[in-house]
Amino acid sequence: MRTTLAPGKSGDTTTAGRGTSPRPPFGVSLVAVLAVLIALFSLIPLGYVIVMTTATGWDTAVALIFRERVGELLLNTVLLMVITVPLCLVLGVGGAWLVERTNLKGHKWWAVLLAAPLAIPAFVNSYAWVSAVPSLGGLWSGVLIATLSYFPLVYIPAAATLSRLDPAIEQSAASLGLGAWRAFFRVVLPQLRIAMTGGALLVALHLLAEYGAFAMIRFDTFTTAIMVQYQSTFNGTAGNMLASVLVFFCLILLLLEVRGRGSARYARVGSGAQARALRLPLHAYRVPAQLSLIALTALAFGLPLTFVLRWIFAGGPGIWSADEFLPALLQTLAYGLSGALATTVVAFPMAYLAVRHPSWFSKALELSNYVTSSMPGIVVGLAFVTVSIRVAPGLYQTSVVLVAAYVLLFLPRALVNIRSGLAQAPKELDEAAQSLGKPPLLSFLRVTLRLTAPAAAGGAALVFLAIVNELTATLLLSPNGTRTLATEFWSKSSEIDYAGAAPYALLMILISAPMTYLLFQQSKKAAGQ
Repeated sequence: MRTTLAPGKSGDTTTAGRGTSPRPPFGVSLVAVLAVLIALFSLIPLGYVIVMTTATGWDTAVALIFRERVGELLLNTVLLMVITVPLCLVLGVGGAWLVERTNLKGHKWWAVLLAAPLAIPAFVNSYAWVSAVPSLGGLWSGVLIATLSYFPLVYIPAAATLSRLDPAIEQSAASLGLGAWRAFFRVVLPQLRIAMTGGALLVALHLLAEYGAFAMIRFDTFTTAIMVQYQSTFNGTAGNMLASVLVFFCLILLLLEVRGRGSARYARVGSGAQARALRLPLHAYRVPAQLSLIALTALAFGLPLTFVLRWIFAGGPGIWSADEFLPALLQTLAYGLSGALATTVVAFPMAYLAVRHPSWFSKALELSNYVTSSMPGIVVGLAFVTVSIRVAPGLYQTSVVLVAAYVLLFLPRALVNIRSGLAQAPKELDEAAQSLGKPPLLSFLRVTLRLTAPAAAGGAALVFLAIVNELTATLLLSPNGTRTLATEFWSKSSEIDYAGAAPYALLMILISAPMTYLLFQQSKKAAGQ
């Protein structure tokens, strides 16, 4: 069939549907330059750690790193991860299996309730448990609070994976004589490998980054020790060396996750519709299963919420002084919205390059963001304190630096969502708009951006949630006079004014709850439900 060119368009061979990527709104080279600048910007914390370690000198660095105090912190941190991560895997995968694959009564309600503890910041959880048991402290208290705070990070991806897992594989295993338990361990569990390794990585990184929850129960980790060093010596050499060890830990965890994830594919490639999974009968285990989930939900969500409300009633109406909590609420919302918007905008060039022009180059740029985001907020905060003082003193302790730190910490949350949205926006529509004479920028705004907007909004919501609950970077970088819900809660709880801290805790929970539900719904949407 002969192709007829429109008059005046001789030699223009651009047609929709030819498999070529549409021209980006500002040109490929400009998008690539923006992505490179973002990647370089995201490497500031890693560069800070390398420069400070090098400047310290080999002998001094060795003396500071290989000392008894570091050994104690190392033992505490390793034990915390070795105990907590497996517990989160058991609770997360076990809860997901009960909800998605058994005849558990009220499984739709349990699906939401098991994700609900994610709406309660870990330091608020610790505050509630200390209110219930004032003598709480040490390793096992840290394990208790961390497990109850972070097991939803495993539960949510595991539940999403189980909900879209083709039951035909389990049926084949049953036809070969495998019982329900053997089929689970030999067939189902291997297909949860990606969800489990990803969830375990998130839990481990949160354990390395958490400050408030462990400081409140007097359990020393690298992050709490770095904060003490910073407060006592203002970014002293000892604190920098602890930060370098912490960054090394983060990089090791990233490598372990990549290795544990493997390269196997678990996608269904056959024709026909996927069968609906049959829910396994629990028989005599139904009551114990129900009681176990009730106990888990009560400890992880019910107890913290109960003690927050208890302190609010104990404090009376006086603790709701608008002069105190209203500025903190407004500043939290302002930082959350501005940080979410900035992070979403910054993520677009990287996501566009990764989806529309994939290559080793785009993957390397994307990896740089994940490396930085794996670092605790204390390290990113120290990096921006040092860089702003030495390079741009006028920016030190300004909102610009704080928002920039938020962007680096939470960029992958927006990047993953925008990348998913761009992948679902057919490039042929953009090509068609450009072939009809629309400029690249106009076609991008009218076609691609509109189709990507829901995913971008979801990513922005997740960044907003993270900023609302962020503590360490905000404590280090916030301008004088800044009052967020997290910092005001921490200030009052540190003074043992638990009643005064309660309104800030409740407001954080109320703001976080809708975002947590959105995260849960996004996981279900990805599963095709």
